[in-house]
Amino acid sequence: MRIIPAIDIIDGKCVRLSKGDYASSKVYNEDPLEVAKAFEAGGIKYLHLVDLDGARIGSIINHAVLEKIATHTKLIIDFGGGIQSPADIEIAFESGAGQLCLGSIAVKAPKQFLSWLEEYGSEKIILSADAKNRMIATNGWLEASALNVIDFIKNYEAKGIEMVMCTDIAKDGMLQGPSADLYQDILQATNVKLIASGGISSIKNVEVVSALGCEGVVIGKAIYENRISLKELSAYA
Repeated sequence: MRIIPAIDIIDGKCVRLSKGDYASSKVYNEDPLEVAKAFEAGGIKYLHLVDLDGARIGSIINHAVLEKIATHTKLIIDFGGGIQSPADIEIAFESGAGQLCLGSIAVKAPKQFLSWLEEYGSEKIILSADAKNRMIATNGWLEASALNVIDFIKNYEAKGIEMVMCTDIAKDGMLQGPSADLYQDILQATNVKLIASGGISSIKNVEVVSALGCEGVVIGKAIYENRISLKELSAYA
């Protein structure tokens, strides 16, 4: 299973939110590269990098941070936040993203999303299924939709998506454990490679999502709050 630490960016700084609330933003490090290098030194191979500024306005803002991390580490980076146009997707890949997490565009402009899926392939595009009360949310989780998360995933699986990152917004940043029931339901209803995100607070939580059959797990605040050590994660990976 992929162990994927997260770096969320606002104003070029490494932050974490609680339940996607921008007002809850807490700065953990003003230099995201320093954080990324610490992950790499700790034996980590993957990184989930999110441009929260970009997610909020609908256009990539912090691509320089992506480029800096991609240039100075060997981490395999999946990047999301604000990718809404062909220019955005070109910037993201040119800046060093290995994969892109796309959610809002899949809701609001499905034809564009599917054209990118065809152009870049399912190994490069991760469907970001961010949900609250099992309903998809978009634009940095600021807008709700009427789309059920499992129906949303099944629709895109039928059109070629193979990898999905699902975040339960109510769990994100709360350190209260993952949404195991939701992930189990997704895995039973589909054949996607599922990356679990939100709520991880201990290595036992990591074991839970692994036992469910998840492809990977995103871990954020638990690392920054010293609930899980990089040594533990490296040993588990």
